[in-house]
Amino acid sequence: MKTKAVRLQGKKDLRIEEFELPSIKDDEILARVVCDSLCMSSYKASMQGADHKRVPDNVADKPVIIGHEFAGEILEVGAKWKDQFKSGDKFAIQPALNYEDGPVGILSAPGYSYQYLGGDATYVIVPAEVMEQDCLLVYNGPGYYPASMAEPFSCVIGAMHANYHIKPGTYVHEMEIVDGGNMAILAGVGPMGLAAINYVLHRKDRKPGLMVVTDIDQERLDRAAYLFSPEYAKSKGVILQYLNTSGKDDVATYLKNLTGGKGYNDVFVLAPVSQVIEQADNILAFDGCLNFFAGPADPEFSASLNFYNVHYAFTHIVGTSGGNTDDIREALEMMEKGMDPSGLITHIGGLNAVPETTLNLPHLPGGKKLIYTHLDMPLTAIADFRKLGNGDSFFNDLAEICDRHNGLWSVEAEERLLIQGSI
Repeated sequence: MKTKAVRLQGKKDLRIEEFELPSIKDDEILARVVCDSLCMSSYKASMQGADHKRVPDNVADKPVIIGHEFAGEILEVGAKWKDQFKSGDKFAIQPALNYEDGPVGILSAPGYSYQYLGGDATYVIVPAEVMEQDCLLVYNGPGYYPASMAEPFSCVIGAMHANYHIKPGTYVHEMEIVDGGNMAILAGVGPMGLAAINYVLHRKDRKPGLMVVTDIDQERLDRAAYLFSPEYAKSKGVILQYLNTSGKDDVATYLKNLTGGKGYNDVFVLAPVSQVIEQADNILAFDGCLNFFAGPADPEFSASLNFYNVHYAFTHIVGTSGGNTDDIREALEMMEKGMDPSGLITHIGGLNAVPETTLNLPHLPGGKKLIYTHLDMPLTAIADFRKLGNGDSFFNDLAEICDRHNGLWSVEAEERLLIQGSI
């Protein structure tokens, strides 16, 4: 079977190529990719090439398919896996395989390390180690894009689970956010911040009583408040406040006053900015946990920390990067039960848009860029569908559908798109 894919061959070298896939072995699976959500991690891999820890040294000779936030449909199952998977199953992928000595001698991961497996392709072969590490996950919910978004959601799910607090009078670490406590999400209305808000509001087991979300971009704050209004949050048992910190004097004192001076049990920092980290440190409550979620590109990046409070107020810090398979399973289960990640998605495109978009990802406005790999379509903002619909029935149909869904992407819009792509 032929596949068309975006392959990484070196630093800043992404090429759309069509080539023949080998026949699958008894311990492999053939699958059709439907969509892939572009990620900053793919940008970093594309810029670093073989210097990236997950990209093989011989990538120039054996290029790899990029993209790791993808979903699709299983087409053919090797004999070894016929009891676990079947043709027609929809799937998501956990890209972080659970060992460090993978088959290509590196931190192997779909979307970074494999010649025949990555999200920016029409058809792929899933190798045995992905199933053996329990990283091919069946999705039983509506549509495909929610399964594609399960990986980014798993990152914020893992972050929430990674926070910890100390049982009074002991040194026992109790994992998780404080149920009914105070939470702050700083620089929190980008795509991952929206995922965190969405997840917090849809949890059944525990939630903060107060959640304060900050940013310096009023347009993004307004969009977050539109997607997840304080009134909606209240119906879920959470007091939600959005705050533009731009130009405010003594932001930490202002934030702490919102808690009656107690501070925040759980603080998540979603931008690698030293001032934001120091602000987070200043608003921690007794036994408060600061989660540095943002990934800095500078290996020398640092910020000041109040060690007086570390000693006397039991404040502490954790860092998380990515989610594990259980976190993705949790995301998929919540989406199967109705949690919709569409608010994160602002742009739609086809496979042809991947190279340019990936290499320019840090400079592009908006949220997640969702690629439908069987489609030839420039990267297009959902907000522009109406304008493009003048004289174009395809974009007019998409505009009408998105209008019915409060301007957001939806399963209905996806189905119309897939008709265009003849999937």
